[in-house]
Amino acid sequence: MKYVGLDWAYRTAQWCALDPGGEIAGEGRFAADRDGLARLVLELGDEVTACLEMMSGALWVRDELVACGWQVQVADARKVKTVAPLAAKTDKVDARLLAELCRRQLVPALWLPSLGDRELRERLRRRMHLVRLRTSAKGRIFGLQTQWGIRISLRRLRRADGMTLLERAGMPAVWRHSISECLALIDFLDARIVPLDAELRPFAQADPRAVLLDTIPGVAELLALTIAVEIGEISRFAGPEKLVSYGRLAPRVRQSGEGRPHTGPLNKSGSRLLGWAAVEAAQQAWRESNPWHQLYTDVSRRSRNHNSAKAAVARKILIAAWHMLSRNEPFKPAPRTGATSVPASSRLALAA
Repeated sequence: MKYVGLDWAYRTAQWCALDPGGEIAGEGRFAADRDGLARLVLELGDEVTACLEMMSGALWVRDELVACGWQVQVADARKVKTVAPLAAKTDKVDARLLAELCRRQLVPALWLPSLGDRELRERLRRRMHLVRLRTSAKGRIFGLQTQWGIRISLRRLRRADGMTLLERAGMPAVWRHSISECLALIDFLDARIVPLDAELRPFAQADPRAVLLDTIPGVAELLALTIAVEIGEISRFAGPEKLVSYGRLAPRVRQSGEGRPHTGPLNKSGSRLLGWAAVEAAQQAWRESNPWHQLYTDVSRRSRNHNSAKAAVARKILIAAWHMLSRNEPFKPAPRTGATSVPASSRLALAA
């Protein structure tokens, strides 16, 4: 048995193999492509346990090596630094470190979704990308109108006489052309988002997790599917605060000794798509019927920033999602002030 550490890069990769006693059995570099992996497998054989850090392409490398008979783990790069901080960081040192962690069975391995889940995630991320581009185009139209003191709804502008309305309102031709381009872009994106939504709806209706999450106010079926797929197995998260952190919605906390802890910007490690979906669902918190409307109003008034309010509600949505998936229960809002109290065991704990 050999224990191999792989430090993968864009063009070349470094490898190091250790024997069971910890002695170096071989090391070197190879081309970071399918042919390079094939040569490495031919050189080391199939009785190999390997490890590589998570990065772009890591899952493909893992799949290729597993198909050749290797046992492969993908390590959390941040936790690797915590387990074994390095005084000198080079490709050769990294490969040796990963091989040693593999030999000692200390690899901080990541949970990896199946190929089917990865395909579904890619569809959802494609949709997120298109929706964000469409939102950006809508925002630019609004900004261009404010430069000339005009406020015409997007729906009205998309009619045949939309540009005529802008001309009558006094907007010069250059700005009208910019708005026309944005409207054409929105039409182009709509033509791709609509069939993609139709393709994803059957997945949402067939996924029991998505059906459960769809009961959260503001979370429609596609957002529910997005949240469910990005979470994966809820048992991965020991508590709701772990899920909030994974959604990149938890502020960084810094503390030294007995000093007072200080919060900083939001943590940037985790799933960007999960955080985006939670914030999208939080957009509906301005409605009085929404269970987090009071929170949204209070944070907006205190911070004078709607984005902070949306982030606060998004955190509550992920907390609710954790409780719902852990207990396999639909959404049940906590009673509002003045309402008859309900036993805690029969409702979700929405406050953290």
